[in-house]
Amino acid sequence: MVDLHVVTAKVPEEVYKEMLLRVPEGDRSDFIREAIMEKLQKTPKADKILQLEERMSKLEEQLADIRKCLADLELLTFLHQKVNPYKFCSDELDHKIMDYLIHYKGGTTPELASYLKINRWLVLNRLQKIQKNSKKQCGKSIIDYYGGVKAGKKKAWWINEELIQDM
Repeated sequence: MVDLHVVTAKVPEEVYKEMLLRVPEGDRSDFIREAIMEKLQKTPKADKILQLEERMSKLEEQLADIRKCLADLELLTFLHQKVNPYKFCSDELDHKIMDYLIHYKGGTTPELASYLKINRWLVLNRLQKIQKNSKKQCGKSIIDYYGGVKAGKKKAWWINEELIQDM
């Protein structure tokens, strides 16, 4: 026989009255025990949740590896073709930014901000969005940020000329 332990529970009066009406006096302990067992069977075990979380983490890592490999493959196939840089622009402001970068081959955020007469943080956000979209769609970004000195400019954004098609 299994060891039994006493459990005390407080239930609302309506539930208690309903139990008194439906369950005979000698069967109430068995009824409550069975109800608890039934509820426990529906509730996942903590170990199972932990195992599921571990499996989920492994799957996410594997998916990240697959995405990386696919991006590398897209990069290899992407280099054989050129892209329209305006494809990654969402509005007229992005088009103006891209015009400037194509014409001057690159530019700093303050240069672009003064040219467009807008806030430099807005320019930075747009540049990052263009970079992210192009990397996502093509496997390699159409514009890149370089923190060092290049062509007399320090901390500037540069257009990747080998990826863009001739305009």
